Amino acid sequence: MTLTRTRFDASRINRAAANQKLAITVLAGGPSGERDVSLVSGKTVAAALESLGHNVYLEDISPESLGALARNVDCVFVALHGTFGEDGQVQEILERRGIAYCGSGPDACALAMNKYLSKKKFEELKLPTPRYSVATAATLCESVACWSMPVFVKPVKEGSSLNCHLVRDAAGFRSAVESVIAAYGDAMIEDYVPGREITIGVLGDQALPPIEIRTRRDFYDYQAKYVDDDTEYLFDIDLPEDLLAHMERMSLEAHKGMGCRDFSRVDWRVDTSRMQPYILEVNVIPGFTSHSLLPKAAARAGAALPQMCQYIIDSAIKRRFSKGV
Repeated sequence: MTLTRTRFDASRINRAAANQKLAITVLAGGPSGERDVSLVSGKTVAAALESLGHNVYLEDISPESLGALARNVDCVFVALHGTFGEDGQVQEILERRGIAYCGSGPDACALAMNKYLSKKKFEELKLPTPRYSVATAATLCESVACWSMPVFVKPVKEGSSLNCHLVRDAAGFRSAVESVIAAYGDAMIEDYVPGREITIGVLGDQALPPIEIRTRRDFYDYQAKYVDDDTEYLFDIDLPEDLLAHMERMSLEAHKGMGCRDFSRVDWRVDTSRMQPYILEVNVIPGFTSHSLLPKAAARAGAALPQMCQYIIDSAIKRRFSKGV
């Protein structure tokens, strides 16, 4: 069956106009390894909201420093990446305090941050995902024996490809697994899928235009994401239209099935020898930097960053009001 791609309706985003001046706290920084990226994301979001006339307070918080949440505001925009911001911890605090905030709730965040639990959910949703296992110090020998190269070795709970290893030969396999276990307590081992790197953003209940990522590095690592100027982001993708349409639909299924809301970004690999896509993960708080993909895709679809941020703020406030708070 041939699938037709659905055109993104940007008018639904652009109608989210700043009809009144709001007080908004933007949370950035935090304690994770993605702190530097989060600080840039927060500044970008704050500038976008200020351009619409809102009173914006950019705050760097941590579990030990929550004073910024005492300010009386209309909404909190969570731009915290990684631990504390993306794993459901700060969302749980905001829920307990009855504060309107953007993005997914605590359960969806915790699920998406845990790559092992995400994989289980993908399987439940019947979404294709690369073969995987989790190794610990106690299971190291048997875990390593079950794989042939190439594979990815990565932390179970981490973002921005921090401490990820693409292992192409057996000589470096065990040491890569040991290093991730030493840092995190466990390590995910995942089949490497040759082919194309595709990411698809979700905004509201719509899939944004897919982006193909091309890097000169071995894979799309931290440097390629945030430092390199030669990483390519392509909207004109040389893949069948029905395949891209199928991936858009599966991205929405993953977003909804994980319990996400407002926005997310779904990462894929496509084995072009068989035209088979594999879902890697769902990012509940993707970046908002100049290199970031969700804003690029929204702009491509006709929604500028300020309007996208306004739409996200509106969604959060409506949700809070619907709960009678």
